[in-house]
Amino acid sequence: MTLRQSLTGITCPIVTPFDESGVVDERALGDLLEYLLAGDIDGLFPCGTTGEFASLSRDERRRVTEFTVEQADGEVPVLAGAAATSVDDVLTAIEDAAAVGADAAVVTPPYFHTANAPAGNQQFFETIADESSLPLLLYNIPACTGQGIAPETVAALASRDDVLGLKDSSGDLEYFLETMRQAADADSDFLMLQGYDALLVPALRMGADGGVNALSNVAPEAYADLYETATGVRGAELQTAVADLFDACGEYGFAPATKTALEYHGVIPSAVVRPPLVSVPDDGQAGIERDVDGLVQSED
Repeated sequence: MTLRQSLTGITCPIVTPFDESGVVDERALGDLLEYLLAGDIDGLFPCGTTGEFASLSRDERRRVTEFTVEQADGEVPVLAGAAATSVDDVLTAIEDAAAVGADAAVVTPPYFHTANAPAGNQQFFETIADESSLPLLLYNIPACTGQGIAPETVAALASRDDVLGLKDSSGDLEYFLETMRQAADADSDFLMLQGYDALLVPALRMGADGGVNALSNVAPEAYADLYETATGVRGAELQTAVADLFDACGEYGFAPATKTALEYHGVIPSAVVRPPLVSVPDDGQAGIERDVDGLVQSED
């Protein structure tokens, strides 16, 4: 099975557990990874948005990726987050990930200093791909980067063997479908992965290859089932079960809400996040707990 083929399905952008003092908790990370692998997750994505990569040091990012690779032990591919604002810093992150055995790198457009024309992002990605020792997965998340990746840019990159596909977390289904159409014209094997949990079933029904979804941390079996049943009634029921908890992610942030759900579910011992993120307030936790119960029950 090729890497592209193995990434059809659900990849989990894993949280980075911290102990009460804010230090990366490897024991909790190990428990989480064991839980996800037992829940039939198809891929692991450390050091992404939900993994609070922007709050980790270089050494921490490398170690979290290394630990994930060790725990995965070849069972599923590991896609390491490598987002940064300069080509050199992205390449450094990629080399760190390659050195510890990651299978691919996930790259966003540069943030803060955004492209002044779409050609700028294309050149950014092409320069990285030319020098990278790992294949790339593009990551469209305009809410965090201040810019999206134009469908034309994706299509221009889709014909490259070293660009696997796109994770789209824009929440814009029209954008996703147009990008999927243009990318397919360039390369029918280009992966289109839905990163916005609330649009997973609609995207799968329209031909998406899979998802990279924060709440698969909490209910991996439900997400695996959702992927398999997306075109039927069961898939729609599971998407409905996801919806309320996904709303909490929108309100409180993906890492805080997902960690709160995981702590309540007994997977990790602490929902601690690092600044500038703040934990879910007390008056929001009861709603998350209720939604977790609903989503987990849907696995039965």
